[in-house]
Amino acid sequence: MFKKVLIANRGEIACRIIKAAKTLDIKTVVVYSTADENTLPTRLADEAICIGPPPVAQSYLQMDKILEVALQTGCDCIHPGYGLLSENAKFAEKVRENNLVFIGPSPEIIAAMGDKVAARKTMAEIGIPLLPGSDEIEHLEEAKKMAENIGFPVILKAASGGGGIGMAIINSQAELEQMWSSVRQRAQAYFGNPVIYVEKYLPNPRHIEVQILGDEHGHCLAIGERDCSIQRRHQKVIEEAPAPNLPQEVREQLFDLAERAGTSLGYVGAGTFEFLVDENYNLYFLEMNTRIQVEHPVTEEVTGWNLVAWQFQLAAGAALPTTRPISKGWAIEARLYAEDDKTCLPAPGKIETVIWPEIPGIRIETWIESGLKVTPYYDPLLAKIIAHGETRDEARLKLIQTLTNLEITGIKTNRNLLVAILTSQSFQSGKYNTQFLTEFLKSY
Repeated sequence: MFKKVLIANRGEIACRIIKAAKTLDIKTVVVYSTADENTLPTRLADEAICIGPPPVAQSYLQMDKILEVALQTGCDCIHPGYGLLSENAKFAEKVRENNLVFIGPSPEIIAAMGDKVAARKTMAEIGIPLLPGSDEIEHLEEAKKMAENIGFPVILKAASGGGGIGMAIINSQAELEQMWSSVRQRAQAYFGNPVIYVEKYLPNPRHIEVQILGDEHGHCLAIGERDCSIQRRHQKVIEEAPAPNLPQEVREQLFDLAERAGTSLGYVGAGTFEFLVDENYNLYFLEMNTRIQVEHPVTEEVTGWNLVAWQFQLAAGAALPTTRPISKGWAIEARLYAEDDKTCLPAPGKIETVIWPEIPGIRIETWIESGLKVTPYYDPLLAKIIAHGETRDEARLKLIQTLTNLEITGIKTNRNLLVAILTSQSFQSGKYNTQFLTEFLKSY
């Protein structure tokens, strides 16, 4: 097992990795920007090293500086968390070149799955169902022909994109002509790659993902599925496991597809296959995330598996069990953001007071505390509140109770919106799709 890990991240995920490392007796080093000085991760870790000013380009994305700190502090591995450098193949390769272990899959797999066009080709070869779409498209006329062939609506996507950035839903040839250049420009600006492709757009799908773990011995297990359909701007807000109202045969099909794909890739570590599911339960591969997901705790709660600890163990050569874990009960996660709950736009500021209620079956993953200044430099995620119960309704009511009794002052949050969603008839019924929040906000 590893002796010391450098955590190339911040906020709640840095705290989560520190906790997992401690269960394995791994010493921890965190890097931080001046904006994150004396925040909770810097105090929980065994060592904390400042690597630059607040902008991520000058701190958390400084690959060479992070590697320098790792080597100087005697680390033997680096955990990237999620976001930032977690799916950067170049960084994973640099880690390997410096004889350190990257806690994640190989640079080659990160690159193959990070290029959405290449990922589609790979999945097609494995036999994973896809929505109709194109390869890389360089010219508008090619895009117009493809859109005509597969039928509107379509979606333009950046080949190197993620997080809902570099995407546009297109309903006509006129809209395609209007949006073509701007999507390419956004792709270049955010990802350094203007390449885009066209894919058929499903108006009202569910977004269901499958958590996998793979070991270096050729084994891959589907650990469980999560419904992530409640999202704004293609970013998730509430997730749950298991997915409600999903027939068992569809669940098994999702698991089998994910295990087949992971085995074919020779995947090592934690990863997630994301699928769109239509009203007739047809499944379509969306993308693969080659990292730990923000919402991983709901799977941990229903399976009892510590997924972050498993990341370390698999990177150290451990073998997986031969059977999938048994899911027990229900878990729902709500993401508490520093944002205006009407516009869903970030609202940085200073937290005057935060007091978490103590409720059985509630897990809080957070980095905030009273007096913390939430800056505009980073994602406004404050905490993940995870409720576990024997039934879905028990978990839902615990989550509502926690959000209602949470004391947090001095800063705007989306707490009221989360409660409104959880008490809505659509959520209570478990019959919702990716358009739920867009429609809900119109009357909220």
